[in-house]
Amino acid sequence: MATSIRLARGGSKKRPYYKIVVADSRSPRDGRFIERIGSYNPLLAKDDPERVKLDADRAKHWISVGAQPTDRVARFLDAAGIKERAARNNPKKAEPGEKAKERAEEKAAKLAEAEEAAKEAAAAPAEEAPEAAAESDATGSVKSEETAEAVADAVADEVPADATAEDATAIAEEVAEGGPVAPEAEEKAEG
Repeated sequence: MATSIRLARGGSKKRPYYKIVVADSRSPRDGRFIERIGSYNPLLAKDDPERVKLDADRAKHWISVGAQPTDRVARFLDAAGIKERAARNNPKKAEPGEKAKERAEEKAAKLAEAEEAAKEAAAAPAEEAPEAAAESDATGSVKSEETAEAVADAVADEVPADATAEDATAIAEEVAEGGPVAPEAEEKAEG
């Protein structure tokens, strides 16, 4: 007969109390057992001596005749110095899955592209990018110098001091298409 040393649950709902029993491995968890060799109360503090009570002599006897302890009971037996328990390590348990790895790679690639764009924007002077965008309209034709100057002045008025080159380019395109222009820039263009 295959015997195991395991926990049998007792106690009420949300108030567990366990008996450490030797039972036939085919019997139900809380069912028939051969012998009770201890108790375990998880509600007590970890350093409380009443948390785990174990009859060491009977545990040694049952291990000597081939009873196999469950993992939790093996921890108790190891703490009591009755049976050595090998440490377990599963380094792949915390490793992310395939999809999570793909998402992390995509995020890293986007971050690298954004850093490169920021470096390029910092390398180019902030005012040259809006002027270059203001000189050509959506069709690619070059506008007159007066219109280009008026658009450049309007862009300079509309672009905040902390804007990036991409923001300045977007505002310049909006102004070139006839979007919102500062009133001062309209007067300069007319005058």
